Amino acid sequence: MSEILLSFFVLFAVSVLLVSNYYNYRQPLGFQYENVWELDVNPGQDTTDHKEMLRLLVQRLQSTPGVVAVTNTSTNTPFSFSNMDTNQYTYKGKAGPQTERYDTDDETAKVLGLNVVAGRWFDRRDAAATRPPIVVNQKFAEKLLGQEAPVGKVLVSNDGKREWQIIGVVDTYRSGSDFASNDPAVFDRRALQDTAFKMSNNEVPVLLVRVQPGSGAVLEQRLVKEIKDITKGWVAKVNTLTENRHDKLKVVLTPMIALGIIALFLIINVALGLFGVLWYNISQRKAEIGLRRAMGATGAGIGKQFLGEMLVITTLGVLGGMLLAAQFPLLGVFGIEPPIYVLSILLAALLIYILTAVCAFQPSRIAAGIQPAVSLREE
Repeated sequence: MSEILLSFFVLFAVSVLLVSNYYNYRQPLGFQYENVWELDVNPGQDTTDHKEMLRLLVQRLQSTPGVVAVTNTSTNTPFSFSNMDTNQYTYKGKAGPQTERYDTDDETAKVLGLNVVAGRWFDRRDAAATRPPIVVNQKFAEKLLGQEAPVGKVLVSNDGKREWQIIGVVDTYRSGSDFASNDPAVFDRRALQDTAFKMSNNEVPVLLVRVQPGSGAVLEQRLVKEIKDITKGWVAKVNTLTENRHDKLKVVLTPMIALGIIALFLIINVALGLFGVLWYNISQRKAEIGLRRAMGATGAGIGKQFLGEMLVITTLGVLGGMLLAAQFPLLGVFGIEPPIYVLSILLAALLIYILTAVCAFQPSRIAAGIQPAVSLREE
């Protein structure tokens, strides 16, 4: 029973990993990464006004044939290894969740194909707003506002010194990877054309460019040349979001595969242990088996007896494991949705029954083949 309990927990942990990642993978990303290029622009030692230079650069790139739209954004672009977490937002005294914040402008929704489900995205009207406008995703609205309509709500900082007004809501936004969960997100407006936007020369500009389908090296070389001609020395590195996605998948999948191999190794060892215990049990009960056969029990009946005993022990071990595993959704461990835990418990229980049935099959066949005369003579 202790081995079965241990096996159940190993399978439960693996099932949580598999089910949660499969669930996340099946969810929409909330944006379109195809035909979007990321331009990491490095001003180097240039001491000129970076904001003005960047504004001229964006205008030139927007007028380049093959370019659909250009947006200036923060370094935590889709599939990047950068984060900008915050928990500064409150509403009616209620603290908001840990939130990923993104710097965007009026063109971001067009570049990434964001799906605005309520309100609107940023535009020029927001330059004269009395409160800084923000756009949130639905997960943020659910966590902080509950069932209230988010558009028009005013959020306050933890210290009460700043305010923001929600002007729009996007559907899902999972920028981390294909396996990332749909976490709360807030989009700030930082438009280069606004005088209120202050940009430090220490900031590293990041541009996302949506290009025409089929654009390749020719357009890439042209964009790099445009950047050099305008900035007189800035260096640009161009990557597609598709390439960034593949790079991020390699990093995300590596620990998952390693954990799966370790779990498989543990399961194999547990299976061998169960097989050995059953084999030893049969060798110790040969007299009992021979007596039952002498009294008319069939080989199939003996096999069913040993298999049934194993399933009973398995049920007791699984029930104990379920009682402990049920504490995870009740306590909200790891922040995973309760349905994922429920599915993981059911999957682990199914797998452990299959494992014990496979381990008990061959020893049960051996027990069924023992002849009464042989077992009684050995006794």
